[in-house]
Amino acid sequence: MTVRLVTDPAEWRQVLDAEREGGRTVGLVPTMGALHGGHLSLLRAAAAQRDVVAMTDYVNPLQFGPGEDLAAYPRDLERDCQVAAGVGADLVFAPDPQDMFPVPPATTVHPEGPALPLEGTWRPGHFDGVATIVTKLLALSGPCWAYFGEKDWQQLVVVRRLVEDLSLPAGVVACPVVRESDGLALSSRNAYLTAPQREAAPTLYYALLAGRRAVEEGEEDPAAVRRAMADTLGRQPLFRPDYLEVADPETLLVPSRLAGDLRLLGAARIGTTRLIDNIPAASPHDRGQP
Repeated sequence: MTVRLVTDPAEWRQVLDAEREGGRTVGLVPTMGALHGGHLSLLRAAAAQRDVVAMTDYVNPLQFGPGEDLAAYPRDLERDCQVAAGVGADLVFAPDPQDMFPVPPATTVHPEGPALPLEGTWRPGHFDGVATIVTKLLALSGPCWAYFGEKDWQQLVVVRRLVEDLSLPAGVVACPVVRESDGLALSSRNAYLTAPQREAAPTLYYALLAGRRAVEEGEEDPAAVRRAMADTLGRQPLFRPDYLEVADPETLLVPSRLAGDLRLLGAARIGTTRLIDNIPAASPHDRGQP
Protein backbone atom coordinates (compact mmCIF):
# COMPACT_ATOMS: atom_id res chain seq x y z
CA MET A 1 0.00 0.00 0.00
CA THR A 2 1.20 3.52 -0.78
CA VAL A 3 -0.03 6.92 0.26
CA ARG A 4 -0.83 9.87 -1.95
CA LEU A 5 1.60 12.67 -1.14
CA VAL A 6 0.26 16.21 -1.42
CA THR A 7 2.45 19.29 -0.99
CA ASP A 8 0.18 22.08 -2.26
CA PRO A 9 -2.31 23.50 0.29
CA ALA A 10 -4.98 24.21 -2.34
CA GLU A 11 -4.73 20.66 -3.67
CA TRP A 12 -5.03 19.26 -0.14
CA ARG A 13 -8.29 21.13 0.36
CA GLN A 14 -9.62 19.90 -2.99
CA VAL A 15 -8.67 16.27 -2.34
CA LEU A 16 -10.41 16.14 1.04
CA ASP A 17 -13.47 18.01 -0.27
CA ALA A 18 -13.75 15.36 -2.99
CA GLU A 19 -13.57 12.57 -0.42
CA ARG A 20 -16.40 14.10 1.59
CA GLU A 21 -18.46 14.72 -1.52
CA GLY A 22 -18.16 10.98 -2.12
CA GLY A 23 -19.72 10.35 1.30
CA ARG A 24 -16.51 9.41 3.09
CA THR A 25 -15.50 10.56 6.56
CA VAL A 26 -12.03 12.00 7.17
CA GLY A 27 -9.71 11.23 10.07
CA LEU A 28 -6.97 13.85 10.32
CA VAL A 29 -3.71 13.06 12.14
CA PRO A 30 -1.53 16.17 12.50
CA THR A 31 2.17 15.35 13.03
CA MET A 32 5.58 16.94 12.69
CA GLY A 33 6.91 13.75 11.13
CA ALA A 34 9.67 11.57 12.64
CA LEU A 35 6.93 9.01 13.19
CA HIS A 36 7.08 6.65 16.17
CA GLY A 37 4.70 4.24 17.82
CA GLY A 38 2.64 7.02 19.36
CA HIS A 39 1.89 8.49 15.95
CA LEU A 40 1.11 5.02 14.61
CA SER A 41 -1.47 4.52 17.35
CA LEU A 42 -3.24 7.69 16.17
CA LEU A 43 -3.17 6.52 12.56
CA ARG A 44 -4.50 3.09 13.49
CA ALA A 45 -7.32 4.65 15.52
CA ALA A 46 -8.26 6.91 12.61
CA ALA A 47 -8.13 3.97 10.18
CA ALA A 48 -10.44 1.93 12.42
CA GLN A 49 -12.98 4.72 12.82
CA ARG A 50 -12.96 6.77 9.57
CA ASP A 51 -13.08 6.09 5.84
CA VAL A 52 -10.08 8.20 4.85
CA VAL A 53 -6.92 8.71 6.95
CA ALA A 54 -5.18 12.00 6.19
CA MET A 55 -1.89 12.73 7.93
CA THR A 56 -0.07 16.04 7.97
CA ASP A 57 3.74 15.99 8.13
CA TYR A 58 4.88 19.53 8.84
CA VAL A 59 7.54 20.84 11.20
CA ASN A 60 5.87 24.05 12.31
CA PRO A 61 8.41 26.88 12.80
CA LEU A 62 5.84 28.99 14.66
CA GLN A 63 5.89 26.77 17.75
CA PHE A 64 9.67 26.75 18.25
CA GLY A 65 11.15 29.46 20.42
CA PRO A 66 14.62 31.03 20.19
CA GLY A 67 17.33 28.46 20.87
CA GLU A 68 14.97 25.49 20.51
CA ASP A 69 15.63 22.54 18.21
CA LEU A 70 13.90 23.59 14.97
CA ALA A 71 16.95 23.08 12.75
CA ALA A 72 17.86 19.77 14.38
CA TYR A 73 14.33 18.36 14.55
CA PRO A 74 14.41 14.95 12.80
CA ARG A 75 12.97 14.88 9.28
CA ASP A 76 12.58 11.87 6.95
CA LEU A 77 9.52 12.30 4.74
CA GLU A 78 10.14 9.19 2.64
CA ARG A 79 10.29 6.98 5.73
CA ASP A 80 7.26 8.71 7.25
CA CYS A 81 5.19 8.01 4.14
CA GLN A 82 6.21 4.35 4.10
CA VAL A 83 5.48 3.87 7.78
CA ALA A 84 2.16 5.74 7.61
CA ALA A 85 1.04 3.67 4.63
CA GLY A 86 1.73 0.50 6.60
CA VAL A 87 -0.85 1.39 9.25
CA GLY A 88 -3.63 2.65 7.01
CA ALA A 89 -2.86 6.24 6.00
CA ASP A 90 -4.29 7.21 2.62
CA LEU A 91 -3.01 10.75 2.23
CA VAL A 92 0.00 12.70 3.51
CA PHE A 93 0.18 16.50 3.41
CA ALA A 94 3.79 17.71 3.56
CA PRO A 95 3.89 21.36 2.47
CA ASP A 96 6.94 23.56 2.26
CA PRO A 97 6.90 26.34 4.91
CA GLN A 98 6.96 28.88 2.06
CA ASP A 99 3.72 27.41 0.71
CA MET A 100 2.04 27.51 4.11
CA PHE A 101 3.16 31.07 4.86
CA PRO A 102 4.53 32.85 1.77
CA VAL A 103 5.02 35.88 4.00
CA PRO A 104 5.18 35.97 7.82
CA PRO A 105 1.59 35.77 9.09
CA ALA A 106 -0.02 39.02 10.12
CA THR A 107 -2.74 37.04 11.90
CA THR A 108 -2.04 34.48 14.61
CA VAL A 109 -4.14 32.72 17.24
CA HIS A 110 -3.38 33.53 20.88
CA PRO A 111 -4.94 31.03 23.30
CA GLU A 112 -5.22 31.80 26.99
CA GLY A 113 -6.88 29.80 29.78
CA PRO A 114 -5.28 26.32 29.76
CA ALA A 115 -2.45 27.58 27.51
CA LEU A 116 -1.02 29.90 30.16
CA PRO A 117 0.48 27.68 32.91
CA LEU A 118 3.17 24.99 32.64
CA GLU A 119 4.39 24.93 29.02
CA GLY A 120 2.91 28.39 28.56
CA THR A 121 5.22 29.70 31.27
CA TRP A 122 8.33 27.79 30.22
CA ARG A 123 7.91 28.23 26.46
CA PRO A 124 6.35 31.66 25.88
CA GLY A 125 4.64 31.86 22.50
CA HIS A 126 4.69 28.09 21.98
CA PHE A 127 0.93 27.66 22.13
CA ASP A 128 0.40 30.68 19.87
CA GLY A 129 2.34 28.71 17.26
CA VAL A 130 0.43 25.50 17.98
CA ALA A 131 -2.97 27.18 17.89
CA THR A 132 -2.17 29.07 14.70
CA ILE A 133 -0.99 26.00 12.77
CA VAL A 134 -3.82 23.79 14.05
CA THR A 135 -6.35 26.42 13.01
CA LYS A 136 -4.76 26.64 9.57
CA LEU A 137 -4.57 22.86 9.12
CA LEU A 138 -8.19 22.43 10.16
CA ALA A 139 -9.25 25.25 7.82
CA LEU A 140 -7.43 23.58 4.92
CA SER A 141 -8.67 20.10 5.82
CA GLY A 142 -12.34 20.93 6.30
CA PRO A 143 -14.85 18.92 8.37
CA CYS A 144 -13.03 15.99 9.95
CA TRP A 145 -12.16 14.12 13.09
CA ALA A 146 -8.72 15.20 14.34
CA TYR A 147 -6.63 12.74 16.36
CA PHE A 148 -4.28 13.95 19.08
CA GLY A 149 -2.25 12.01 21.63
CA GLU A 150 -2.61 12.41 25.38
CA LYS A 151 1.21 12.45 25.59
CA ASP A 152 0.98 16.23 24.95
CA TRP A 153 -1.87 16.65 27.44
CA GLN A 154 -1.76 20.43 27.65
CA GLN A 155 -1.71 20.69 23.85
CA LEU A 156 -4.75 18.39 23.70
CA VAL A 157 -6.65 20.58 26.17
CA VAL A 158 -5.68 23.76 24.28
CA VAL A 159 -6.80 22.27 20.95
CA ARG A 160 -10.13 21.13 22.39
CA ARG A 161 -10.77 24.63 23.71
CA LEU A 162 -9.63 26.18 20.41
CA VAL A 163 -12.07 24.05 18.41
CA GLU A 164 -14.90 24.85 20.83
CA ASP A 165 -14.23 28.59 21.07
CA LEU A 166 -13.84 29.14 17.32
CA SER A 167 -16.59 26.68 16.27
CA LEU A 168 -14.18 24.86 13.98
CA PRO A 169 -15.75 21.99 12.00
CA ALA A 170 -13.76 19.23 13.65
CA GLY A 171 -14.16 16.66 16.37
CA VAL A 172 -11.12 16.10 18.59
CA VAL A 173 -10.30 12.47 19.39
CA ALA A 174 -7.84 11.78 22.22
CA CYS A 175 -5.64 8.67 22.12
CA PRO A 176 -3.69 7.20 25.07
CA VAL A 177 0.02 7.69 25.69
CA VAL A 178 2.18 4.94 24.17
CA ARG A 179 5.17 3.88 26.27
CA GLU A 180 8.27 1.76 26.01
CA SER A 181 8.39 -1.35 28.22
CA ASP A 182 10.25 0.64 30.91
CA GLY A 183 7.63 3.40 30.95
CA LEU A 184 9.31 6.07 28.82
CA ALA A 185 6.67 7.90 26.76
CA LEU A 186 7.38 7.68 23.04
CA SER A 187 8.59 10.95 21.54
CA SER A 188 10.47 12.01 18.43
CA ARG A 189 12.96 13.71 20.74
CA ASN A 190 13.92 10.38 22.34
CA ALA A 191 16.17 9.92 19.31
CA TYR A 192 18.45 12.62 20.75
CA LEU A 193 19.22 10.61 23.91
CA THR A 194 22.60 9.00 24.45
CA ALA A 195 22.67 5.45 25.86
CA PRO A 196 23.16 6.62 29.50
CA GLN A 197 20.45 9.28 29.08
CA ARG A 198 18.06 6.73 27.58
CA GLU A 199 18.63 4.44 30.56
CA ALA A 200 17.84 7.31 32.94
CA ALA A 201 14.93 8.77 30.96
CA PRO A 202 12.07 6.70 32.49
CA THR A 203 12.74 8.38 35.85
CA LEU A 204 10.44 11.21 34.77
CA TYR A 205 7.59 8.71 34.49
CA TYR A 206 8.52 7.17 37.85
CA ALA A 207 8.36 10.63 39.42
CA LEU A 208 4.81 11.07 38.14
CA LEU A 209 3.90 7.65 39.54
CA ALA A 210 5.22 8.75 42.94
CA GLY A 211 2.94 11.77 42.76
CA ARG A 212 -0.02 9.59 41.83
CA ARG A 213 0.63 7.30 44.80
CA ALA A 214 0.56 10.31 47.11
CA VAL A 215 -2.72 11.51 45.60
CA GLU A 216 -4.36 8.09 45.75
CA GLU A 217 -3.25 7.64 49.38
CA GLY A 218 -5.23 10.77 50.23
CA GLU A 219 -2.70 13.59 50.10
CA GLU A 220 -4.61 16.87 49.68
CA ASP A 221 -1.71 19.35 49.60
CA PRO A 222 -0.33 20.03 46.08
CA ALA A 223 3.06 21.01 47.56
CA ALA A 224 3.41 17.59 49.19
CA VAL A 225 2.67 15.87 45.88
CA ARG A 226 5.22 18.06 44.13
CA ARG A 227 7.79 17.08 46.75
CA ALA A 228 7.07 13.38 46.22
CA MET A 229 7.69 13.79 42.50
CA ALA A 230 10.79 15.95 42.98
CA ASP A 231 12.29 13.47 45.45
CA THR A 232 11.99 10.66 42.90
CA LEU A 233 13.32 12.68 39.99
CA GLY A 234 16.13 14.00 42.16
CA ARG A 235 17.53 10.49 42.52
CA GLN A 236 18.59 10.70 38.88
CA PRO A 237 21.23 13.44 38.67
CA LEU A 238 21.12 13.64 34.86
CA PHE A 239 17.69 15.32 35.05
CA ARG A 240 17.08 19.04 35.53
CA PRO A 241 13.35 19.64 36.12
CA ASP A 242 11.43 22.53 34.61
CA TYR A 243 8.24 21.67 36.47
CA LEU A 244 6.49 18.80 38.25
CA GLU A 245 2.88 19.68 38.92
CA VAL A 246 -0.52 18.34 39.90
CA ALA A 247 -3.40 20.20 38.27
CA ASP A 248 -7.02 20.22 37.24
CA PRO A 249 -7.09 18.16 34.02
CA GLU A 250 -9.05 20.76 32.03
CA THR A 251 -7.97 24.16 33.35
CA LEU A 252 -4.39 23.05 34.18
CA LEU A 253 -4.63 25.22 37.31
CA VAL A 254 -3.42 23.91 40.65
CA PRO A 255 -6.27 23.54 43.15
CA SER A 256 -5.71 24.63 46.72
CA ARG A 257 -6.96 21.21 47.86
CA LEU A 258 -6.62 18.03 45.83
CA ALA A 259 -9.85 16.18 45.13
CA GLY A 260 -11.52 14.32 42.28
CA ASP A 261 -9.86 13.79 38.92
CA LEU A 262 -6.41 15.33 38.51
CA ARG A 263 -3.48 15.33 36.08
CA LEU A 264 0.17 15.00 37.01
CA LEU A 265 2.45 16.70 34.50
CA GLY A 266 6.20 17.03 34.27
CA ALA A 267 8.88 18.52 32.03
CA ALA A 268 12.58 17.99 32.57
CA ARG A 269 15.84 18.27 30.67
CA ILE A 270 18.34 15.49 30.31
CA GLY A 271 21.44 16.70 28.53
CA THR A 272 20.20 18.93 25.71
CA THR A 273 16.89 17.07 25.38
CA ARG A 274 13.68 18.23 27.00
CA LEU A 275 11.15 15.52 27.82
CA ILE A 276 7.52 15.94 28.89
CA ASP A 277 5.08 13.40 30.31
CA ASN A 278 1.80 13.19 32.18
CA ILE A 279 -0.52 10.68 33.84
CA PRO A 280 -4.01 10.85 35.38
CA ALA A 281 -4.69 10.54 39.07
CA ALA A 282 -7.90 10.14 41.05
CA SER A 283 -8.11 11.50 44.57
CA PRO A 284 -10.32 9.65 47.06
CA HIS A 285 -11.64 13.02 48.23
CA ASP A 286 -14.88 14.41 46.82
CA ARG A 287 -14.62 17.85 45.27
CA GLY A 288 -17.96 18.73 46.77
CA GLN A 289 -16.70 18.31 50.34
CA PRO A 290 -14.85 21.13 52.14
